[in-house]
Amino acid sequence: MLAPSLLTLRVAAVDTLTPLIRSFTLDAADAVLLPGYEPGAHIQVEIPFSGVGAPQWRSYSLINLDPSVDPRAGVPAYRLGIRREDEGRGGSRHMHALEVGQTLNVRAPANHFPLAAPAPVLLIAGGIGITPIASMAAELAAQQRDFELHFSGRTRDSLPFVDELRALAGKRLVLWSDDDPNARLSVDALLENAQVNQPIYVCGPAGMVNAVLAVARKRGWHECDLHHELFTETASQEGDVAFEVELKQSGTRLTVPADRSLLDTLIENGVDVMYDCRAGYCGLCSTRVCDGEINHRDTYLSDADKTSGKVMQVCVSRCTSGRLVLDL
Repeated sequence: MLAPSLLTLRVAAVDTLTPLIRSFTLDAADAVLLPGYEPGAHIQVEIPFSGVGAPQWRSYSLINLDPSVDPRAGVPAYRLGIRREDEGRGGSRHMHALEVGQTLNVRAPANHFPLAAPAPVLLIAGGIGITPIASMAAELAAQQRDFELHFSGRTRDSLPFVDELRALAGKRLVLWSDDDPNARLSVDALLENAQVNQPIYVCGPAGMVNAVLAVARKRGWHECDLHHELFTETASQEGDVAFEVELKQSGTRLTVPADRSLLDTLIENGVDVMYDCRAGYCGLCSTRVCDGEINHRDTYLSDADKTSGKVMQVCVSRCTSGRLVLDL
């Protein structure tokens, strides 16, 4: 029997939006309303683990493109947009292989990227990062609040949901594409024409998100007006080396390879760890450190927390002393 926070959903529709992006509609077999959600929310989908180990979970943002719909009250179906990542860890490949009628275990909606800011709001999305941003645009349109939506991709044809976005945003939607020299997104130019401390919500690849945050900070934006979500998990970096981790409560010792995250190593060895974003910003995987020096790579912990060395985000951070002891 599934826990109350888990749902068994049916794949009701699969639509190809671009060569790499598909839209998935998930509903309940008994046609009951699904738990409601606010803009920026996501669900987690259970992905079977191909080797020895527990199934893993992948987070996908919930999309609402209809300003007349308030998803808070419950919805008949969830809609996801998923880009296939052939070099990823298998979640998107599994999802892209799904067919109508198959079922999935899904965790109820959660939100680490809520929309809560006065107008005018500046929405910026890169690629599949449009999925939470689209729901925010629909919410702002429904409330008749002022906003701009800037949507960038490698090519114009790689941008999904354009017709629906144009229908809800009209002239407030601006499309950018790297393949056209006259239509490439310039973060400097965009923020030069914005109001300092105008609320910014940005989601997409790490490079774009980091560029927006860096330029905004340089121009004087306050941190409270900068809201972001990454749509890429932190990859291994040059110079990463293997290290040993000891789990204090059980005495178990594991080796974390240079090209694997600490979180993945824990999961693959049956360790029960809470996690969600896998990019170091949600804080769900915060774990107490008993011993070891940490290379903190998250954006969740404060500078004081990082300096203390007593806690780490196991999804992205690593050990630099060769041996790590966690309170697990």
